[in-house]
Amino acid sequence: MNALSAELTAGQTRRLREDALLIASELASNALRHGGGITRFRARVQDGALLVEVSDPSPRAPQLRPHDPTVPGGFGWMMVNNLAHTVTVETDGRGKTIRAALDVGSYR
Repeated sequence: MNALSAELTAGQTRRLREDALLIASELASNALRHGGGITRFRARVQDGALLVEVSDPSPRAPQLRPHDPTVPGGFGWMMVNNLAHTVTVETDGRGKTIRAALDVGSYR
């Protein structure tokens, strides 16, 4: 994050960190609640983006649900998709990895 911080103002860095924390929290929470637990967590900078990756043992991809005000929750996956520049879901024989990329340039 220090290399990114050199490119951004304090306010921009704070927004990037807050968005990354929200995404990481939602992905981790969803892996625990719906995916059978967290098998891997990784955050890294690559090609001008901050990548947040969470893996779990379930091969089932998350689904957007219509909002129902009578049912608690259900908005985390939508929030991840709205905050991240791109979101990918990769499945393999061991489960899935969700990768959310935050484009650093969009915080300038």
